[in-house]
Amino acid sequence: MTRLACLALICGTVMTGVRAQEPSAPSVDPLHKPFDAILDVYVRDGLVYYRALKLERQRFDQYVQSLAEAKVPAEDRNRQLAFWVNAYNAFVLRTVIDNYPISGRAAMYPRNSIRQVPGSFEKRPFRAAGRTMTLDQIEKDIIVPLADARALLALGRGALGGGRLRSEAYTAERVDAQLDAIAREAVDRRELVFVDRNNGVLSVNPMFSWREDAFIQYYSDKAAPMFAKRSPLERAVLGLIGPTALRTELDFLEQNQFKMQFHDFDWRLNDLTGR
Repeated sequence: MTRLACLALICGTVMTGVRAQEPSAPSVDPLHKPFDAILDVYVRDGLVYYRALKLERQRFDQYVQSLAEAKVPAEDRNRQLAFWVNAYNAFVLRTVIDNYPISGRAAMYPRNSIRQVPGSFEKRPFRAAGRTMTLDQIEKDIIVPLADARALLALGRGALGGGRLRSEAYTAERVDAQLDAIAREAVDRRELVFVDRNNGVLSVNPMFSWREDAFIQYYSDKAAPMFAKRSPLERAVLGLIGPTALRTELDFLEQNQFKMQFHDFDWRLNDLTGR
């Protein structure tokens, strides 16, 4: 073998080894690839370019339509989780852009709130996986029974007080890691959890009370033993935030003298336009 051929062989072997070590591109379920691309373009840090999305909605409407008769294997829990969280978030976006810009008059909600759209959660029907359901029904009758409270934190709700909308679609292959990331960031979002050491309060989002049983089932046994006499919901919240809370926050909580209370849900639209 010539010296040149030997060098070529060595270089080829090295490059093959390098390529073998490179991580493969994240897999996205083919059904949700269009939604993944849409979220990548129109969502930043949980906020949405609603005006731009409304002006270029053909691809988004096609994705929503594709959900109507999609087949989701009942035995594949990860695929179920990814499908229904994506469907819920897509239907919320559809509700907003169908009515954007929102400027309602209901005094109990901000003028630009999704809640200004009549029946946005309770009455407006959507079609997914061969079923016609409202947003509330998707959450209560499908997502909650999947028994993963992290998924409830992934629901954007079209509001600053809701779960943070990601710039990517959920996908069966990575849904567990994606939901873990959503749960870990909860303690860093005052909209969800705020450790108010000055006033001796653990202030939490009312979402935890809306789906109390689901959070208790998933998180209450994860709280430290010192909180055994706390209520089941308090233990659930503590089980959620314990692994990622700051040391100063943990020191405060471990004194076990705090009061847990619910703060108001922020129904302002999670709109990036004009910010």
